[in-house]
Amino acid sequence: MESTLKTTGFDVLRYIWTQATLNAGRFRVFARRRPVSAFWLVVIILLVLISIAAPLVAPDDPNSPDFKNVTASPGAGHLFGTDFLGRDSLSRVIYGGRVSLFIALTSIFIGIGVGSVWGMVSGYLGGKFDLISQRFLEILIAIPGLILAMMLTFILGASITTLIVAIAFTRLAFGARVIRAVTLSVRETAYVEAARSIGAPPWRIMVFHVAPQTFAPFLVLFTTNIGIAILIEAALGFIGLGIAPPTATWGGMLGEAATNLEPFWWLVFFPGLFITVAVLAFNLAGDGLQDVLDPRSRGTL
Repeated sequence: MESTLKTTGFDVLRYIWTQATLNAGRFRVFARRRPVSAFWLVVIILLVLISIAAPLVAPDDPNSPDFKNVTASPGAGHLFGTDFLGRDSLSRVIYGGRVSLFIALTSIFIGIGVGSVWGMVSGYLGGKFDLISQRFLEILIAIPGLILAMMLTFILGASITTLIVAIAFTRLAFGARVIRAVTLSVRETAYVEAARSIGAPPWRIMVFHVAPQTFAPFLVLFTTNIGIAILIEAALGFIGLGIAPPTATWGGMLGEAATNLEPFWWLVFFPGLFITVAVLAFNLAGDGLQDVLDPRSRGTL
């Protein structure tokens, strides 16, 4: 038994190493063919790592005031300057990225995930369920995402959970419509017809035959919608419907800067820069990922 466990452990480590080497080779090929998308993918990884390691990376406590250095301009002591309470702006940007990216990633995963399941079930079953669900999705799409998120935030109250639910709700329709279109084409394929002919239940066909074909569109939807989620969260924070102070978010920092009697450029520039970089990174990396996962262009990579 002991030798079997040692062999099994070695096999697991060898498998992990093989997969890591294979993925590294794929990324090198991807970087050669699509260097712009690869660059922004690295930027995404850096943003996420910095946000996760915020307690180690941030030079100061983001909520600790220093009234001796109120609205100090960027310099050696404070690279991004300080705000109207003397708090270090660099630390608040780093911690703000942790909150903003967490809300964006979680809300998009929930929204696109639930919408994808909804679209797959609707597309496969069809009939009245599909007809009614499509009318409801059309109503959701007709309402601007920011307005819909504001309505839900007003109703539920401002909190991290509320923001996640509100932003996720705005993305439901987009995930459902795309995955429904994929499901409509997949359910007519020969292997789905074969599974249906031998008596496989609908849930089994959807889980084992339809769902794997929707993974690539889901991945593209996930990456391309994160930028929108970041903008929605920033907009809600800017107008005062985001996370309550003193918790730092990129949008909340912009909102605090806008309420000052005297504008200070560094309080607007650095949070806005990180919002812009994050949105660009996810959008451009998503475009490259879409090209890779598109069967028509897969042979070029």
